[in-house]
Amino acid sequence: MSASVRLRREAIVQQVCDSGRVTIKDLARMLDVSEATARRDLKLLATDGQLELIYGGATLPRTVDFSFHSKVKRNIEAKRAIGRLAAQLVGDGDQIFLDSGTTCAQMIPHLRAKQNLLIIANSTRLAMDIDAPGLKIILLGGHYRPERLDTVGPLAIRTLGGLRGYLTFMGTDGLCMDFGPTASDMESAHLHALVVANARETILLADHSKFLSPSLYKIVDFKDISRIVTDRRPSDDWMVFLESEGIDVIYPDAAIESLRPPSETNANPLPDAH
Repeated sequence: MSASVRLRREAIVQQVCDSGRVTIKDLARMLDVSEATARRDLKLLATDGQLELIYGGATLPRTVDFSFHSKVKRNIEAKRAIGRLAAQLVGDGDQIFLDSGTTCAQMIPHLRAKQNLLIIANSTRLAMDIDAPGLKIILLGGHYRPERLDTVGPLAIRTLGGLRGYLTFMGTDGLCMDFGPTASDMESAHLHALVVANARETILLADHSKFLSPSLYKIVDFKDISRIVTDRRPSDDWMVFLESEGIDVIYPDAAIESLRPPSETNANPLPDAH
């Protein structure tokens, strides 16, 4: 497969992830190819299980794959923008928790230059990607999930029970005004609820698609969230709601006025990591 074909098909998958569905006519116009080429690309992507064909186009598969490798392909540019903004909230000497999601992973390139930064993580992928002399890592043990490249369960929770006072950066699989941030699986929701309970402050990372619908398992209430970092301004309804909850919203156009250091309160600092 040539590089141009690969990039074109990646663009198709990204478009479906962003909008939920595409038509052959729209793809042909967007990619400047013939409808026959667009139709052939959709058929091959459907054969690979990345899309599901419908009349005149394609949509996301009915069985949504929440694996790390699948999620990393979705809304990648939005996640990069969020990662860059979120990393600006981290200072030298901070103690932070990063969840195992693909949005938090986009913070890593912007954290490598930090000094004396301690990162708590339950992601083996994240731990491998962090390779800088000024960073220290506490990696939670527990039940390893190879499809998600993370650890969960009683052992991870037991370790978290001995940690306090860190700044949490947490992703979400969906948001609902009357329910809160949600996760697609029970173990992640349970673990992240404890992460938030022990944190001095929690910052939620959510691309624009997460405001459209919730997942099954509630993580925490909105009262437990101090800020949301996203890639574009949420709808007016969401902005009014988040303001009523006292939650700051950070997005590219509003970043300059919103990016101020998190609370300095840290009554129970973490021990040094070796």
